[in-house]
Amino acid sequence: MEPLVAAALAAGVRDERVLDALRAIPRAAFVPEHLVDLADVDEPLPIPHGQVTTQPSLVAKMVEALALEGSERVLEVGTGHGWQTAILGRLADRVYSVERYDDLARTARESLVRFGVQDVEVVVGDGSEGLPEHAPFDAVLVSAAFPSVPAPLAEQLADGGRLVQPIGRGGSEDVTLFQRKGGELVARRAVTGARFVPLVGRHGYPPER
Repeated sequence: MEPLVAAALAAGVRDERVLDALRAIPRAAFVPEHLVDLADVDEPLPIPHGQVTTQPSLVAKMVEALALEGSERVLEVGTGHGWQTAILGRLADRVYSVERYDDLARTARESLVRFGVQDVEVVVGDGSEGLPEHAPFDAVLVSAAFPSVPAPLAEQLADGGRLVQPIGRGGSEDVTLFQRKGGELVARRAVTGARFVPLVGRHGYPPER
């Protein structure tokens, strides 16, 4: 069995579509060249600007919580090098991903094109603002931590839509599944504990100076 599929199963992931996506999209295609030998290890990997990629089994748990069926429009906050983006692209109809750093966005775009991922758009910008021009979204996945869900992300979620975000100050969070019902964002369940970088932006933490 593929190591990352085994890690996802060990973490409790059971959605066959998510497991199939892990089988189909090699993480090695989306990590820095000098770290390719570590691509199948279930650990975060460093990328520029003091960021890290999300641990693969955690990616699987967060994506599974969105319960994607294939017709959804998805917003991802925090592209990184694009592996999670590619997985979302396989599971949903259309994915918009916002990355704060231009060089990371460029690297992700190149990897997504090289691997033939379609119906995915990577945008450089403030992820805490969302992408109102493409809203509403059926699902939102936030790959950075903040004590609450930024208001624009909640507002851009379609009624009945699901949002997954690490809730906390950065360093020790509860990844939480929310759902929008009747104009309100309701916490449904804790997905897992985790450690994420802080969410930086107008509706997150201010940039370090």
